[in-house]
Amino acid sequence: MKSEGGSGKLEVVGPNRESGFDVEPAKVLSYKDELRLANERLAEDPLVCFIGYGVRIGGRAGGTLKNVPDSQLIEMPVAESLMLSFAIGLALKGRRPVVYFERMDFILNAMDAMVNHLNKIEEISREEFAPTVLIRALVGGTKKPLYTGATHVQDFSEGIRKMVSFPVVQLTRPEQIAPTYAECHQLLSGQVGSRCRESSLLVEYKDLL
Repeated sequence: MKSEGGSGKLEVVGPNRESGFDVEPAKVLSYKDELRLANERLAEDPLVCFIGYGVRIGGRAGGTLKNVPDSQLIEMPVAESLMLSFAIGLALKGRRPVVYFERMDFILNAMDAMVNHLNKIEEISREEFAPTVLIRALVGGTKKPLYTGATHVQDFSEGIRKMVSFPVVQLTRPEQIAPTYAECHQLLSGQVGSRCRESSLLVEYKDLL
């Protein structure tokens, strides 16, 4: 079952409208540290695995996966469609994959897998199959450490919302991160009340790291 109305936003049930979660007052860390902790919490689920390039070697997703065990990190070639298709296959076998796109610009290479496969498998299989994937896409920085050019800083959130029925959430503040990641994990495993399992796309911003 997809999100009601296909709005591309998580259900709003409390004051934190971006995440859809009531949030108890708590110390908020930096944007990067909140991402790191949120991914470490995801990794506590043994069925979760992280897929992408630069997730096990290099920068480990900008340092946000630095404390995640190597056994849960799957390093891939620079092939975005392959990465997402591979994740869909793992999801069909019961895993809970998290795909990391280092730049949102190149998510365009995975749009067929996202729009016509991940978003439609449940419908075209008459609900026999319902793979779910958590997608992380990073919008490149325009401020630090350097401006990498027009093809590395694009944010396609609004366009993608019009093409998929699962949530597309822009993480623009540190306090959004923990509750949003928590709900996305619940959506991966079908633990959100009467709602069934569902994929999510989280949009993160390098300028905030």
